[in-house]
Amino acid sequence: MPSQLEKALEFQACHHRDHAFIIPNPWDAGTARLLDFLGFKALATTSAGYAFSRGQPDNTIACDEMMTHLADIASATHLPVSADLVNGFGDDPFTVAQTIRHAAAAGVVGGSIEDASGEAENPIYAHALAVERIRAAAEAARALPFPFTLTARAENYLVGPPDLHDTIKRLQAYQDAGADVLFAPGLTSKDDIAAVVSSVDRPVNVIMGLSGVQFTLDELSEIGVKRVSVGGSLCRTALGAFLRAARELRDHGTFSYSDDAISSREINAMFQLPKN
Repeated sequence: MPSQLEKALEFQACHHRDHAFIIPNPWDAGTARLLDFLGFKALATTSAGYAFSRGQPDNTIACDEMMTHLADIASATHLPVSADLVNGFGDDPFTVAQTIRHAAAAGVVGGSIEDASGEAENPIYAHALAVERIRAAAEAARALPFPFTLTARAENYLVGPPDLHDTIKRLQAYQDAGADVLFAPGLTSKDDIAAVVSSVDRPVNVIMGLSGVQFTLDELSEIGVKRVSVGGSLCRTALGAFLRAARELRDHGTFSYSDDAISSREINAMFQLPKN
């Protein structure tokens, strides 16, 4: 198993290649190992996927439980893992910095901090506070004994008004505050993605797997994107198949869903392979 430093350096290097790479999002140790088996270069956790696997809505997982989950994912694979750290599990910069340190101790080599507050009245942190939160996260990351890749997320297109000007202004400020990767989830047009990429000097992550948004990896690479994640979409795809099968059982008393199931033999063979 590579050391955390080796994983961190490998992950860092992924962002500086000529072509974008896909960082898929497992939601438990088993799916992490399967994605490793398939040959991906790095993994990212999904707060939504993990919450769903626990029978809970997104944004209801406590920090301690999330850190245990991160440790499970990181120890399940030899690949670098970046963590979905939501809003850092607190409003104040000190708590955000603590979250970065806890995540590193759990074994991940990167993580994202978003500027969504979780408050209905003010869903996005005020600009100055949002920047201070990223600065605190960056300072905590720089104090670690390995290069922790910090991703700063601007959440306008998910929880606030979809304001491209404000999104770019925030990402530029997060870059200046020390973020290594910039991310504005929810962008759905090539022009908007290209505008973000051209406005910053850091690698940009975009999310695919959204309904109606079907750009290819090559298309995203051509406009300068460096990293593509899929959020909770793999988990939601699996749960969609599960619910369709369960409804077939309930409504029709038939079992055709099993025609699409992978065999136990194949799954067993994948899990018997040693972790590198």
